[in-house]
Amino acid sequence: MAEVRVAKSAGFCYGVERAVKLAEETAREKGGCAMLGSIIHNVHVVAELEALGARQVNSVEEVRPGETVIIRSHGERKEVFDRLEQLGAVCVNATCPNVLRIQQLVAQADREGRIPLIIGEPRHPEVMGVASWSDRSVIFPGPEELEKWLLQEPSRQSLPLTAVAQTTCVRTIWETSKEILKKLCTNAKIFDTICSATHRRQLEAAELAAQADVMVVVGDRKSANTKHLAEICRKACPVVYQIEQAGELTTGFLSGCTMAGLTAGASTPAGIIKEVYTTMSEEIKNMEPQEESFEELLDKSFKTLNTGEKVTGIVTAVGPTEVQVDLGCKQAGYISVEELSADPSVKPEDVVKVGDEIETYIIRVNDVEGYAMLSKKRLDAVKVWEDIAEACENKTTLEGKVTEENKGGIVVNVKGVRVFVPASQSGQPRGADLSQMIGQTVSLRITEVNRARRRVVGSIRAVQYEERQAAQAAIWESIEVGKHYTGTVKSMTSYGVFVDIGGVDGMVHISELSWSRIKNPAEVVSVGDTLDVYVISFDPEKHKISLGVKDRSCNPWDKFMETYKVGDVASVRIVKLMTFGAFAEVVPGVDGLIHISQIADRRIEKPGDVLSEGQIVDAKITAVDEEKQKISLSIRALLNDGDEDAE
Repeated sequence: MAEVRVAKSAGFCYGVERAVKLAEETAREKGGCAMLGSIIHNVHVVAELEALGARQVNSVEEVRPGETVIIRSHGERKEVFDRLEQLGAVCVNATCPNVLRIQQLVAQADREGRIPLIIGEPRHPEVMGVASWSDRSVIFPGPEELEKWLLQEPSRQSLPLTAVAQTTCVRTIWETSKEILKKLCTNAKIFDTICSATHRRQLEAAELAAQADVMVVVGDRKSANTKHLAEICRKACPVVYQIEQAGELTTGFLSGCTMAGLTAGASTPAGIIKEVYTTMSEEIKNMEPQEESFEELLDKSFKTLNTGEKVTGIVTAVGPTEVQVDLGCKQAGYISVEELSADPSVKPEDVVKVGDEIETYIIRVNDVEGYAMLSKKRLDAVKVWEDIAEACENKTTLEGKVTEENKGGIVVNVKGVRVFVPASQSGQPRGADLSQMIGQTVSLRITEVNRARRRVVGSIRAVQYEERQAAQAAIWESIEVGKHYTGTVKSMTSYGVFVDIGGVDGMVHISELSWSRIKNPAEVVSVGDTLDVYVISFDPEKHKISLGVKDRSCNPWDKFMETYKVGDVASVRIVKLMTFGAFAEVVPGVDGLIHISQIADRRIEKPGDVLSEGQIVDAKITAVDEEKQKISLSIRALLNDGDEDAE
């Protein structure tokens, strides 16, 4: 029977989804705005946004002064931003975070005096935008042009170069270009900037195309990644259709096809993909053979049943002791309640209902009385072992319940089969009490099946590792400065804490933990605490993330200015003693200086002679420097009772 398979990563990627969402929200909030160019390469999405009030303009000249302008997901040229700023336009930057990163790399290369080399389509908006961040940028469509440029003037091979790729660049083009750079150049920095979602989409398309008789690629014809998907599919599949919508498919286009594949570009909405899938499924359905003739049905009625065979029938009656099954022949089939399920406490009506299709084993045939005794339980047992073996071969994840701890590991019940999981594969730390896992439902991977010995071995750790890898990939794919996460404190150092934000650890420096001055992170957090953090900066190359905790909307300086003025007396806490004076916390996050001459009404050798850290004292605010956010305090002014101004 023919089927339609859809690639897992078909449709909107994170960057496109983010851009469309920003455009929708802006159009609704502002009651109208301008989109500079196609926000994504899909005419249907652009039309829907225009209906919300987001009009499309093709140049800066069409933008009205002070208008809100949405920058498309492909990004824009630097000069465009400069011109919009001159117009007083409010920019909503919907540029994909991956594209922003390439722009930053090119701008950094320019500052360092390096020549940015960009592998991509020269006239693509993304590439044109990236190149504009350096006057030195050179664009190459592929490795041939790059190699020619380097060989034309051999002196170029020793120049400081920085190489990046268009986010939707075909992986083979980029890898070949990298090899040329490594082979010929002596001072080249190479950054792999192909979007991971794009690479995954291309791999899935190639795998699906290799299995399919017909491939359908959906996406706008202006979309570079859709065009690349079609090119990749044509290398592996004899028939490839690149379309924008379901209406382009003609009747009979799947004729003779046993498996059809469907994938879509990053700018293709889910609704269009679903419509194409429905059209393909209906076409497959129309190819199915018609109902069997009376003669064929009559022949089937005379078929013979043999003990040990597998048969499929329809449940016609469910009783307290047995289930009756129509096998499509002269003999009636019966399943006793003992042969219905491996669970002796189960009731027949809980397992099957009248009208259900059921597959069973024939355990005895009585031709004289015209019936066959069947067993679902025995077939289920065989099928479970087949499923276990198949899961082992295909590396499929299964679920089971931990039933016991034994020597060296635990036992997990998977569909009635005992699966041994060694302690090293339990996902628990070395020396952990594995008995605490009993009763838990776990996901595991089957690593060994020996049916003759009825031995099955599994690994929980393998599943956990892949889940962590997937979670990490998702974090790096969507991370951006300012984004908030709920994380868990994993470990602490004297200079900060490491927080797990979903498979990836980020660092919160001690200065970002609290507005107040603290000496050790343990003063405000503990391992295992849940924190609301936001991204300050990140480096995908070094896999480093800097996080913050402090609420920027609650600036302590603003609170101080609202509460105090010069001449006021405040109760302050001494936080640090220096040779020239003492720092005191006026409000959490704001310190003032008490000069050594203002600590007492007599001359003292050092602040520690009078004050100690942590001490609470009253001090008069004698001066405030708003620009530098500095405060001068005096204890002496209070001791002198205001007889003379503090120095």
